[in-house]
Amino acid sequence: MRSAWARIDLGGLRHNMARVKQLAPHSRILGIVKANAYGHGLVEIARALTEHDSVAALGLARINEALRLRQAGISCPIVLLEGFFDAHELPLLAASQLQPVIHTEQQLQMLERASGLSAPLKVWLKVDSGMHRLGIAPQQLAAFQQRLRACDNVAGEPILMSHMACADERGHAQNTHQQAVIASIRALTPPSSLASFANSATLIQFPELQADWVRPGLMLYGASPVAEKNAAELDLKPVMTLCASVIATRDIKAGEAVGYGAHWVSRQATRLGVVAIGYGDGYPRHARTGTPVLINGKRYPIVGRVSMDMLTVDLGDDDIEAGATAVLWGLDRGLDTSRDETSEHSDSRAVLHVEEVAAFADTIAYELLCNIAQRVDYEYVE
Repeated sequence: MRSAWARIDLGGLRHNMARVKQLAPHSRILGIVKANAYGHGLVEIARALTEHDSVAALGLARINEALRLRQAGISCPIVLLEGFFDAHELPLLAASQLQPVIHTEQQLQMLERASGLSAPLKVWLKVDSGMHRLGIAPQQLAAFQQRLRACDNVAGEPILMSHMACADERGHAQNTHQQAVIASIRALTPPSSLASFANSATLIQFPELQADWVRPGLMLYGASPVAEKNAAELDLKPVMTLCASVIATRDIKAGEAVGYGAHWVSRQATRLGVVAIGYGDGYPRHARTGTPVLINGKRYPIVGRVSMDMLTVDLGDDDIEAGATAVLWGLDRGLDTSRDETSEHSDSRAVLHVEEVAAFADTIAYELLCNIAQRVDYEYVE
């Protein structure tokens, strides 16, 4: 028996990449692999995405992640989505051919004052269109563009970018406001200037904002980035399947409590399955009673509190034995390892979408995927 492991389906990743290209056929793709590729394994996912030039560039939040990719032999353009934080980082960016996003006056000044760089930097310029997180004000755009064009440490025209705050909710009023600001920004830039406004949700919900570059993140990993539809409805395939073994079963009587704090009490005699995964593995501690788990293609509810190394599911009258595999989210392939998955029985697979589990835990799919702990084993399959 095994404790917790994550099966990463690179075929699913490629399917989702093809879906991005289908939705945005005229845009270059900046594949977002920050936060350890959303918990899927930074180097392995980057290699898969850069095969056959599937993406034009990769996007990260931290310099150390970018350097890991360079050390692993990933040579494609890498964009640092938060840019740099100190002038001492600029020689390293130049030597590693990293492309920073400029979003403050301080960054621009450091870039203008830098000396001795091994090569000028390709840069992106972020404008705040209404999210009010990072980015220069729209009225600063012309001045920033002029200074970047005049800076010897900058290579070529900066790529314009902005970020939608509420694209996952198509009817949100903020979308109309930001679209208007983006239109005004584009009117201030030459037609030859490249731009990027679309993350996963924007790419799907607002195709008119796809522009020259799109920045898919969550959708690459097979989770829905929009509120109205699940992944299957968007023709996305789950890339991560989080699994753990059922390590024990036991029968309890009506009125008996389960887990810390005696939080759940059985209303009737039932059989419990103890699954070897908990919040120490990244599974959400606050997942409510009733959160589904797949075993042999059937859903069973979590009962009692999730503990550090284990959680408990109500098996009812089903004859599930220790050693069975539980799927916490992802694709349940029937869990019979002797089965030929290309056979007529392959349609018996079941899917538990990570966004559904996230709803039971009052969080979002991003957090669940990114929180997978180091002690979880990874296996990469096609």
